[in-house]
Amino acid sequence: MLKQGSAIDRYFKISERGSNFSREVRGGFATFFAMSYIVVLNPLILSGADSNGNTLGFAAVAAVTALVAGVLTILMGAYAKHPFAIATGLGVNAFVAVTVAANPGLTWPDMMGLVLISGVTMLILVLTGFRTAVFKAVPGGLKTAIVVGIGLFIALIGLVNAGFVRRIPDAAGTTVPVSLGVDGKLLGWPTLVFVFGLILTIALVVRKVRGAILIGIIASTALAALLEFTLHIGPSFDGTNYNPQGWSLVAPRLSEWGAPDLSLIGKANPFGAFEHLGFVAAALLAFVILLSIFFDAMGTMVGLANEAGTVDKKGNIPNVDRVLQVDALGAIVGGGSSVSSNQIFVESGAGIGEGARTGLASIVTGLLFLVAMFFTPLINLVPFEAVAPALVVVGFMMVSQVGKIDWHDWGIGIPAFLTVTLMPFTYSIANGLGAGFIAYALIRTFQGRAREVHPLMWAVAAAFLLFFGIGPVEELLGIH
Repeated sequence: MLKQGSAIDRYFKISERGSNFSREVRGGFATFFAMSYIVVLNPLILSGADSNGNTLGFAAVAAVTALVAGVLTILMGAYAKHPFAIATGLGVNAFVAVTVAANPGLTWPDMMGLVLISGVTMLILVLTGFRTAVFKAVPGGLKTAIVVGIGLFIALIGLVNAGFVRRIPDAAGTTVPVSLGVDGKLLGWPTLVFVFGLILTIALVVRKVRGAILIGIIASTALAALLEFTLHIGPSFDGTNYNPQGWSLVAPRLSEWGAPDLSLIGKANPFGAFEHLGFVAAALLAFVILLSIFFDAMGTMVGLANEAGTVDKKGNIPNVDRVLQVDALGAIVGGGSSVSSNQIFVESGAGIGEGARTGLASIVTGLLFLVAMFFTPLINLVPFEAVAPALVVVGFMMVSQVGKIDWHDWGIGIPAFLTVTLMPFTYSIANGLGAGFIAYALIRTFQGRAREVHPLMWAVAAAFLLFFGIGPVEELLGIH
């Protein structure tokens, strides 16, 4: 056990931030369990064939996803000293796998080259101080709205991942996009695991039990494993058959040791897309990727830092430059390793909710990812349904800050409302930020208070207008 005043305690400021060694370790484990699904999900998202019919390979993507997440999360903890874990971002990898891949002639190295270029551009913006300046230009009320919006987003992720809330197929012809369970009913043992975990976690949090979130995850995992090993429930989709009462992604099971396949590292081609699509088309795709990783990370960072209580009275985050540098490296390393851009994960809130306040928790999380690269029993043993309760509870903790927003000032209230609602409703942090920033600049102008809008906010609002209008721009330029 580390003593207060020790070298490690001083370096990470553990005691100064009101934490201790055991909290940091528990927080590191909780964050790992909450986001470890990315090692399984990322290979599924990037599983398609490129224009040459080549695939990245499930095993290789899984191994490199774990490796890159582990290294970058450790770097975040040791260098930036925050409890922020990093892994492949779901927004960017889906954009690459669906939108970018639809462009004829592109190979996987070409697509990942665009991510790498976006990361290099991002690093330049960080090193020149531009990205930090943008962060400081955001009004306090909007920063609070970001926290609240991310809280709702995290809660929705938990509810959807657990199957408690489900998408209604478009074929149903309904105007309601989601419903409760299956056809409005809660069915299946996995849903029971989620409900059990949610009730237990809430009870433990209310009773202020140490390790409440981690205990909830472990207890839910144990129940899930017992149910799967005795009833053989199986996943909701096994590649061929769909089982609405199955586990949402990972059916609890123990995996055997396997040597990691790291052959994807260094395969990206940063100039391939420009050769196949031309400069304008490739540059536009890189720009969209850049905007997404630029603002997703900024919003997530603000939300998590506020929840951790590491923001000072002026709204500044300690070592914010270092946080943004590591995040920019996430895009470079992720693209260069063919697993897409890596960024700060909102699921880090699970560790923060467990008490993590320093980079020591990130080092624990990162080490677990490195272990997972070789041997993944914990990843495959923990289903979404066991982790989802933690995300819902953490979401509540973040949304509780909603009272800090001045709703009577419509110049802040309306942009805050758009930010808070669009993050969960569009499943994108960047979309919520964009709508809020644009609305803030416009409404302040309508109020005759345009001078209060920082010049960088005008620049960001303009960039988001292009971001939202990228479809018509591509149509105009004949880009498909």
